[in-house]
Amino acid sequence: MFKKFTNACVRIVNRWLPDAFLFAVILTIVVYIGAMLATGLGPIEMLGAWGNSSGFWGLLSFSMQMALVLVFGNAMASAKPCKKALGSIANLAHNKKQAIVITTFVSTICCWLNWGFGLVAGALLAKEIAKRVRDVDYPLLIASAYSGFVIWHAGFSGSIPLDLVAGKTFGDVTYQAPITETVFHPVNLAMVLIVLIAMPFINYAMHPDSDHAICVDPSLLVDEAERTYKIDTPADKMEHSKILWAILVIACWAYVVVYFVQNGFTLGLNIVNFLFMTIGLTLHGNLRKYVDAITDAAGGAAGILLQFPFYAGIMGMMVATNADGASLASVISNFFVSISNKVTLPMLSFLAAGIVNFFVPSGGGQWAVQGPIMMPAGAAQGISDGLTAMAVAWGDQWTNMIQPFWALPALGIAKLSARDVMGYLVVVLLFTGIVACGGFLVWGLL
Repeated sequence: MFKKFTNACVRIVNRWLPDAFLFAVILTIVVYIGAMLATGLGPIEMLGAWGNSSGFWGLLSFSMQMALVLVFGNAMASAKPCKKALGSIANLAHNKKQAIVITTFVSTICCWLNWGFGLVAGALLAKEIAKRVRDVDYPLLIASAYSGFVIWHAGFSGSIPLDLVAGKTFGDVTYQAPITETVFHPVNLAMVLIVLIAMPFINYAMHPDSDHAICVDPSLLVDEAERTYKIDTPADKMEHSKILWAILVIACWAYVVVYFVQNGFTLGLNIVNFLFMTIGLTLHGNLRKYVDAITDAAGGAAGILLQFPFYAGIMGMMVATNADGASLASVISNFFVSISNKVTLPMLSFLAAGIVNFFVPSGGGQWAVQGPIMMPAGAAQGISDGLTAMAVAWGDQWTNMIQPFWALPALGIAKLSARDVMGYLVVVLLFTGIVACGGFLVWGLL
């Protein structure tokens, strides 16, 4: 029965899911019409909300931060020590069950540590395992690698909990919560642990039988040969200078130490990016090699660079307000607030965030759209700032499973399309939705 349901999901997605960029275009049209209906604004006004500096160009700074998370994480994963570590882990998989379970488990841990690194490391590990386990279903293996992304916003690189550490102002009120009340709260850790333990086996339960499994020829997964460098000119010698590399690495690590001494264990997007850049520089052991790794990694950010402005435009239309202050985002969010109480508001905030995430698949964008509504609503009912924020964060990561935007880097590495993996990820969505709803009900009761 379970596999029949999974197969039905795969067939529907293969038939109906368009290309990721086309998906963004369709969402733009849907929101354009929906926002006009919700607010009563005219087509010219809504067009202005889509294309102005607060719309289409409204997330340039955040887009750069997100692109760097991906690029620095990718460059780090491509370093020799990381590749050797991935190869050693891949050698642990001797059959298709172990292949799916190990891939899911490792990618989930990596995404919790850093979403960019996790996306890339999971896909690279899946490729390494596919070379060794020839009867594993390749699309499911890549879907398993991506499924770990479903807990990224509950971890170290989650933009909403990190933003809340320093304090976030909505209106005239500043909301703040330490990392111990968000990422390291016992209920958040319990939900992450349940997903980490159960999801690998759920993914394996979806594996097609041998007659329907899509296996890949290992010869097609061979990596490009490692670059060789000629060091002939003074410029070449400077580029490969161990002295310059050492000076930069020491300076970077010195700053990391100073930062944590001065700020304690407070993580923001900038220090996370700086830390992973420093680790990548250290592991590559050569400035020229690191520059080339960054160049290779930058291609994975192409989807972000193209689609982020469109999603920023969607966000601009989602928050475009009429004379009464109503917007499409506020209509959706206020509906869930209106049917909630102190116990149910966190769970309903999670569900509302999951819906909004279809149109604003960005942690920062989600925060900008829902924070001004959910945070005051939570405070008015005596709910802690950390709980309300994490409900939004979990909703943001939840529907990424069926929103192809963030799967693009992993799919690029695997050379697959979104429709190849999204059918399996529908099941992941349902499972994690049950975990999160139950978790936030418990958290709301505490």
